Amino acid sequence: MTLTYHRAPTAQVDPLVLYRLLRLRVQVFVVEQHCAYEDLDGRDVEPGTELLWATDGDEVVSTVRVLHDPTALRIGRVATAPAARSRGVAGELMRRAVERCTELDPTADIVLGAQAHLAPWYARFGFEVDGEPYDEDDIPHLPMRRAADAGQSA
Repeated sequence: MTLTYHRAPTAQVDPLVLYRLLRLRVQVFVVEQHCAYEDLDGRDVEPGTELLWATDGDEVVSTVRVLHDPTALRIGRVATAPAARSRGVAGELMRRAVERCTELDPTADIVLGAQAHLAPWYARFGFEVDGEPYDEDDIPHLPMRRAADAGQSA
């Protein structure tokens, strides 16, 4: 696997790459996880939204998005193709996403909604559970936060 990492605002992503990126999200969240929900939620085109992704040749194998919430930066839509899992691809994208958030606003906390079974994985990047568990599309989730003063521990 020869990986290349990318980052761009949604409007600057080549249409074929954007198609592959969105297709991966649908394959993981809608098909694999059996969640009939609207992945195209309008947030990808909000001002300041950035997409990060990894490719193997022309194929998008992992993706993450960074959003600007009113009181924090948000990482979401973390998805990796089955063939690329357990190879460090998503970990590298998360590291880059956290780094990018810190570049965008070093004083902002970073938040995310983690599938509960992935909370220990997100903890590796400095995220801590920050609220009560909740159910989203019949999947247990936990709100998580990485404080701005968490330093460069990721």
